[in-house]
Amino acid sequence: MVITKQSMTEAFTKIYGTNPTFVARAPGRVNLIGEHTDYNDGFVMPLAIDRAAWIALRPRTDGMVNIHSLDYQASESFSLNEPLSKKNVQWVEYIKGVAWVLQQEGYPLVGWDGVLCGDVPQGAGLSSSAALEVVTARAFAAASDFRWDAVKMAIVGQKAENKWIGVNCGIMDQMISATGKKDHAVMMDCRVVMTDHAADALTTVPLPPGTSVIVLDTATRRGLVDSKYNERRSQCEAAARFFGVKALRDVDLGRFNAECGGLDEVTRRRAKHVVYENTRVLAAAEAMRRGDVVSLGMQMVESHKSLRDDYEVSSEALNLMVDLSLEQTDCFGARMTGAGFGGCAMALVDAGAALEFAKIVAEEYQKRTNLTPAVYVCRATDGAMLL
Repeated sequence: MVITKQSMTEAFTKIYGTNPTFVARAPGRVNLIGEHTDYNDGFVMPLAIDRAAWIALRPRTDGMVNIHSLDYQASESFSLNEPLSKKNVQWVEYIKGVAWVLQQEGYPLVGWDGVLCGDVPQGAGLSSSAALEVVTARAFAAASDFRWDAVKMAIVGQKAENKWIGVNCGIMDQMISATGKKDHAVMMDCRVVMTDHAADALTTVPLPPGTSVIVLDTATRRGLVDSKYNERRSQCEAAARFFGVKALRDVDLGRFNAECGGLDEVTRRRAKHVVYENTRVLAAAEAMRRGDVVSLGMQMVESHKSLRDDYEVSSEALNLMVDLSLEQTDCFGARMTGAGFGGCAMALVDAGAALEFAKIVAEEYQKRTNLTPAVYVCRATDGAMLL
């Protein structure tokens, strides 16, 4: 199903009997390079994709938030005038979490009736949760008539996931959903983006001409709350304490190689990935500015090897998808993307061969695994907006 402003308007009218006042959209993302560096104050380079979370809404005056999910065919309600509490309906907790953070930060919120729908695959490493958080913030900003600040609202979304949902994610996913730019990746300095100089931390980098970004969904899933994600973050924090720095961002290659022998083997490999990945992001951005797609692809491949061997967040399915991609002559580079443990890989390929590449890789993956992958030829899109 293709989601449009018209389809969201029609769904809202069917449920509530009138047209919505606003339709908001916030995209998912694929990360070109820079994985598990964001919560280490490092560098990342994602792009917003043409798959998104949508909310059609109409403000209310009684503080109630009533929302119907088309994906789950379920409705939930909560009051902004009462202390928010959690329940076991996971999708609505992201909405409540954003409302809770906004209230904690002093935003005067207005309730609304809404319809929610999305086409970002859940649990696939394409940031469906961040898209939901950011579109919720966009909806509250519209209903409550406060100024939309993309960077601040990205941070609100991150806080909701950290403090309400309980996943210690970094800022990358929410930030690209809020600030993405059409036909560009956005290189982020994740330390500066959390300061008053956030605008200086976001650098748009044009995607190489004549290339396509292919997202390859392995049809395997992971739950971040139950995964090793939080364990990896703790290991990075332990490594930073060993080096006596705020975050692994502050350790360069020379110092790491000279002093890493004092770490236990597992922590050393975790830290190695982060330190080297930061250098790969910077090298990849420079390659893109030169139009050097071969060098960019090499950085992507090295990133995947590091995620597989040092950070150990890949999987057999992800490794197979990457290997199959790299066997194709029109593929410049491929890697797992997202937190890992399942979900999606991505490949950078010659645009003229994108559809044939997608067909061959999907067929071979299915033949070897008996799993049916979903393959998306993605466009880089703008961040959260009202339509």
